[in-house]
Amino acid sequence: MEKAIQFNKTGRAIIVFFAIAVGLYPMIYYLVDMHDKGLLQSKPYSLLHNTLWHTLFYMHITFGGIALLTGWSQFSTKLRAKYLKAHKLIGKVYLISVLLSGLAGLYIAFYATGGIISKLGFGTLAVIWLLSAVMAYVRILQKNIPAHQNWMLRNYALTFAAVTLRLWLPFSQIALHLNFIKAYHIAAWLCWLPNLLFAEVIIYIFIGRKGYEGSN
Repeated sequence: MEKAIQFNKTGRAIIVFFAIAVGLYPMIYYLVDMHDKGLLQSKPYSLLHNTLWHTLFYMHITFGGIALLTGWSQFSTKLRAKYLKAHKLIGKVYLISVLLSGLAGLYIAFYATGGIISKLGFGTLAVIWLLSAVMAYVRILQKNIPAHQNWMLRNYALTFAAVTLRLWLPFSQIALHLNFIKAYHIAAWLCWLPNLLFAEVIIYIFIGRKGYEGSN
């Protein structure tokens, strides 16, 4: 039991660390010219200077970062019980951030590097991300708290795709020796599919009909 508790705490710490690190990462785009760095270096000049795409790209990474930074705190029963008003406020900020980032992400998915495979991967992610957020909101309006918590768990697993994308991409290139395009094809799907499946396993095995009870 002690080992299980320790593993739970360690897992939480890892999630929080990556959520904060990647959640703050968009700040770099406001401080440094990133047009020839990172993922943007694979984009054509015309796209990088397209006003609509540029605006929605920044909207996507900014509110996606806010979602990462705020979402993890919603799964603590201690915080929820002690600061219920704050929990509700953060929840609203989180869902609005997901809505704005998801809509922007759906648009920029049509311009994903790597063609149809990448576009479908990121486009599907955006659609499911938005739909799961809507389901979470509908369930809380219905006061179905267990179902709300399940949908929030699924949704944050998809939010965490921002983290796993940055893990899968270099792994595919370094460990599997794939070129950037092939690595990007893989990352476009593996950045979110395993996350969602993992959330479903947690819900099915550890939560069941009682709903997600959180962790202290």
